[in-house]
Amino acid sequence: QVALVESGGGSVQAGGSLRLSCVASEDIYRLNFMGWFRQAPGQEREGVAAIYTYGSVTYYADSVRGRFTISQDAAKNTVYLQMNSLKPEDTAMYYCAASSVTDAILALNQYAYNNWGQGTPVTVSS
Repeated sequence: QVALVESGGGSVQAGGSLRLSCVASEDIYRLNFMGWFRQAPGQEREGVAAIYTYGSVTYYADSVRGRFTISQDAAKNTVYLQMNSLKPEDTAMYYCAASSVTDAILALNQYAYNNWGQGTPVTVSS
């Protein structure tokens, strides 16, 4: 079981930016996929972005493509989510997760992930 610790959430006005960080307790190259998910009150958890750590291949939900960027620093066992042009509908608890699956079709599927962080809140005001 890998431990994941998120940070970087906060409150920002629409149009602003935030960068989330997720530090893993082990080498991220061993984790295959790392992803960012979010859950707003009363809504299902949804996949936002994911990265195949060994090849740095990235995947995005349509709702964030072009605004969010997922990246990694393997030397620090850390994955980042740079969020630009934030909108009020981006308000949610954001979770980092790790998966050992190898099928890219599952990259944004929460059920493919078996290690989760505690979450960091993001609030975007209009």
